[in-house]
Amino acid sequence: MFVERAHDHGSCIETALDRAETVCQARGVRLTELRRRVLVLVWRRHEPIGAYDLLDELKLTHRRAAPPTVYRALDFLIDQGLVHRLESLNAYIGCTRPEELHAGQFLICSGCASIGELDDPEIARAVSCRAASLGFLVERQTIEVRGLCADCRRAPAGAPN
Repeated sequence: MFVERAHDHGSCIETALDRAETVCQARGVRLTELRRRVLVLVWRRHEPIGAYDLLDELKLTHRRAAPPTVYRALDFLIDQGLVHRLESLNAYIGCTRPEELHAGQFLICSGCASIGELDDPEIARAVSCRAASLGFLVERQTIEVRGLCADCRRAPAGAPN
């Protein structure tokens, strides 16, 4: 769910990379150096990051990187379930459970912009079933809910988190 403010972020990134390697190997796809670098950039913070911010970061090590470079890498990472696209923010965040392809439900804090992923199969199933009852076939499902995280709810009004 929400990341604790004090955690070993280096270990968190290494775990994400290890999982990515395992997932890609199991699926017979390549996690190229460029895709790996984009994944690291997504995981560097536990906050959503936009494609052009990724491009700016990527250019520090890959001078000739262009928007299609980033978007192709992101498409691969999304297809493999390694990152999620947050539609309302037009941004990306790493997936903590890439081994299982799943629909995500995201809690987005309006106060500090932190993200929590629910990944509740019952919610996904309920949406798909109700959509089917209306004759609608769900192709992809992302649910985003805005509100305040526990830290922001506890903070005095106007105080930064």
